[in-house]
Amino acid sequence: MEKYELQKLRDLPIEGVAERLGLYVSHHKCLCPFHDDHHASLSFHIGRNTFRCFVCDAKGGAIDLVMRHLGKNFKEACQWLSNGELDSSFKIQDSSNLKRETWNLKPFDASRYEKYFEHPFLNEEARKFLFDERRLDPRVVRWCRLTSWKDKQGVPWLQIPYYNCEGKLVGIQNRNLIKGALPRFRFPQGSQCGIYNLPVLNLLKPGDELYIAEGCSDCWSLLSAGHKAIAIPSATLLTRDVRSKMEEVRGRFSIQFHMWPDCDVPGERLFLQLQKVLPSLVHHQLPPTCKDFSEYYLKAPSGSPFGGVEEC
Repeated sequence: MEKYELQKLRDLPIEGVAERLGLYVSHHKCLCPFHDDHHASLSFHIGRNTFRCFVCDAKGGAIDLVMRHLGKNFKEACQWLSNGELDSSFKIQDSSNLKRETWNLKPFDASRYEKYFEHPFLNEEARKFLFDERRLDPRVVRWCRLTSWKDKQGVPWLQIPYYNCEGKLVGIQNRNLIKGALPRFRFPQGSQCGIYNLPVLNLLKPGDELYIAEGCSDCWSLLSAGHKAIAIPSATLLTRDVRSKMEEVRGRFSIQFHMWPDCDVPGERLFLQLQKVLPSLVHHQLPPTCKDFSEYYLKAPSGSPFGGVEEC
């Protein structure tokens, strides 16, 4: 491949490449798909057109991001970046395919995925993860409409739907069920994975308590422990839209907000950011031996009362 042709691929906007891969980019950051990330550790340097994760140290440019995220070799990644317009001699047929307009994102197509959540199916790997490892209440799994599937390579994925308050599907998070495998997460193009479990707001009554978690796993554990809960992906993704939604919830409901922040700096940062929006937010301290609420839930005595979504 000619150097100038290869350079055109390397010069493609790194954030555009990330979004085409299904990553949700906000303020030049996103959740890292190469490890179990809760705090948007993957950063994009626009000037250098590169990415880097400050946790697992994944780094590189546009081609590297595609290779690592999709498990492709160098040639396959270049083909994918150029929309497949490479001939057998590995040269770009038409450089016009590399114009920026080819990177315009399509909106999330809910109709393509809704059928998978009408009758959720859990394969063996998903059942082991949800019920044996996480000890979740089956009613929570049904409420959240969790389902599973396997890709062409036989990799099992847990499919996590995001709904808005009206019950409309707005995004999907796919979680790799093979421990240590990469990527850890994938998102269909256009997915809006802002606040998780918004339909639970329709169950709130005056005087109720609403818990805020940092991720889906903590939210499932809170629900299984008997609390009504929502989840915000991470502190660094507390966008203007998320803040507006939380202010709307505060104004609409006469309820008390609670949070068990993760035992780390980003967790405390998220609490402080949310406290500016929700001044009465109650802080609950996890034991020093627990990194998050999911771990605390697993160490608690079994048989805890369930009440999070019993009215659904």
